[in-house]
Amino acid sequence: MRLKEEQIRRLAEKIYADLIGDGLIVPRREKSLAVEGIVKAIQHDISRDQTLEKDAERMLDETIAAMGRGGADIDRRKMLRMIKEKLAKDRKIVL
Repeated sequence: MRLKEEQIRRLAEKIYADLIGDGLIVPRREKSLAVEGIVKAIQHDISRDQTLEKDAERMLDETIAAMGRGGADIDRRKMLRMIKEKLAKDRKIVL
């Protein structure tokens, strides 16, 4: 899912407000600095997920090409999910 900058910022502000509201964090600096840190963390996570998706697609294409005719019978969606899960585990990414 692709989020717009404005959506990411609103999500970050909501996370910050919830953390403050639940007493899980105590603000020591300006709200804007904390929200910006949360925005960067979300953007980094989205970037890692996009890279994971591209790498999984590439590996799937390579695997199917290497299999020749046998690759035609593979369920692409299922195989992509399996490859993505394996890559995520190796890279310590939570899906």
